Amino acid sequence: MKTKSRARFSSRAVRTVFAALASVLVAHSASAQSTIFNIPSTDVVAKGKGYFEFDVLPQAPGPTTGSSIVIYNPRGIVGLPHDTEVGVNIPIFHVPSSVPSAPSNFAYIQPNIKNKFYSNDDSGVAAAVGVVVNIPMNETDSQLSWAYVYGNLSKKVKGDHGPRFTVGPYGVFAKQDDPVKVGFLGTRGGVLLGYEQPLSGKVSFVADWFSGKNSIGYFTPGVSFTLPHSGLLNIGYSFGNDSWENSNATRNRYVFVYYGVTF
Repeated sequence: MKTKSRARFSSRAVRTVFAALASVLVAHSASAQSTIFNIPSTDVVAKGKGYFEFDVLPQAPGPTTGSSIVIYNPRGIVGLPHDTEVGVNIPIFHVPSSVPSAPSNFAYIQPNIKNKFYSNDDSGVAAAVGVVVNIPMNETDSQLSWAYVYGNLSKKVKGDHGPRFTVGPYGVFAKQDDPVKVGFLGTRGGVLLGYEQPLSGKVSFVADWFSGKNSIGYFTPGVSFTLPHSGLLNIGYSFGNDSWENSNATRNRYVFVYYGVTF
């Protein structure tokens, strides 16, 4: 059992580490749905189908040599009736720290649900609503849970190389009434935007953006590859909306690589 003095010191150390962590790339850990990179798309996994994905996101460049954050994020989704999907992901943030008593790994569980309530293939229009919840799995004495809700609308331009546009609002529900704990940082709402441009039969340029200087505010462009056996590989680079503020203290910019498969 920890002594009280050690517990107090550990709490301060965790708060210091998590305050930096909470300002970088929470968007990438809160995407346990059918997404482009970060923003939810209007797609849902078909009834009776499943989807598994594994994300790896190294911080590049990091604040200093040997202290870059790396995120490992397995996630799964199941398709339900009525164009509904439920999913969960378990991101693990590896955070090197110079404080001996501070943890090096922060883990979360993030259940979610999304419903595509409108779809018209002839016009290429679809609309969906959903919610994503973020719950700490460790170091709960220093962290608070939070959630965001959203609605989005997509329009697919006809043609083999017609792009798809996605737009919608989002809002964050988070309490920050505990002076000891750290939760969602920054503005509590904004817009989400997405763009998908087929380049060939199996390659597309994709990009998405959460507005706001907050824990989910990122712009991510990249390339998406359709693979055999219902596989998908996305490679991109995420820029925090506040990435260059304050002499770039957090450098919240990440390489974003994920592989997903539908089964």
